[in-house]
Amino acid sequence: MIWLGGAILFWLAAWAVNASVAGSAAGRSRAGRVFVPLLFGITVLVLWEGVVRGFGVQPVILPAPSAIWARIVASPEVLWADFVQTVVKGALTGFVMGVGAAFAMAIAIDRVPFLQRGLLPIGNFVAALPIVGLAPILVMWFGFDWQSKAAVVLVMVFFPVLVNLVAGLQASERMQRDLMATWGAGYWQALVKLRLPAAMPFFFNGLKIATTLALIGAIVAEFFGSPIVGMGFRISTEVGRLGLDMVWAEIAVAALAGSVFYGAVSVVERWVTFWHPAQRH
Repeated sequence: MIWLGGAILFWLAAWAVNASVAGSAAGRSRAGRVFVPLLFGITVLVLWEGVVRGFGVQPVILPAPSAIWARIVASPEVLWADFVQTVVKGALTGFVMGVGAAFAMAIAIDRVPFLQRGLLPIGNFVAALPIVGLAPILVMWFGFDWQSKAAVVLVMVFFPVLVNLVAGLQASERMQRDLMATWGAGYWQALVKLRLPAAMPFFFNGLKIATTLALIGAIVAEFFGSPIVGMGFRISTEVGRLGLDMVWAEIAVAALAGSVFYGAVSVVERWVTFWHPAQRH
């Protein structure tokens, strides 16, 4: 129980430090916004380690963070191969194709109004389909390699990005559109100079939703057939072997990849929508 007591004491001390920093001027600085969640995350890991060691939790139920880290250090080649197969080939490729298709379709819907009345209801129907029903079909169509996972990701990210971008293209004010028409701007000029910039906050909201969906879709799709590599394959295989440390190692890599992916989109959003009130802080 020494581990548990030490973890609780560390948690209380870290809580006091975090509360002090978060409520001060330093907490509102860039360094403070990094320090507070970083310390909180370290606290969770220390408390997790203390609970597992203090109560003697079996590794097949919940491995300690130290055991998970040991597995990560011992299996870099396997984790890297799974990362490339799932994240780079499956999730990232499907994300890029889905976002590109959604962008082109949003412009077509905006240009041809009857598509909005006919396509968006169908899109809502497809978006509501469960991935566990859709993934096996796409695996059978596109094979067991990364192409079928990219197809699943494409379907999952297409409609959130499409719906957000279509809404964003309608976000410019009527007076602004009338002013563009008064200046003699055609459809494409008004689109590029007014309506697309106004739609960017909506577009990036869709992209941030799609970053999480892309990784989830690629991993779940691998449960229904894949070569002997990939995060989903590794998780399903190691669960059957009770290798929970490897399962959690894959989860940790996936969580880190998802966080970096989301953060990269957020950084690009700040560059593109620097003028938006939400970015002025």
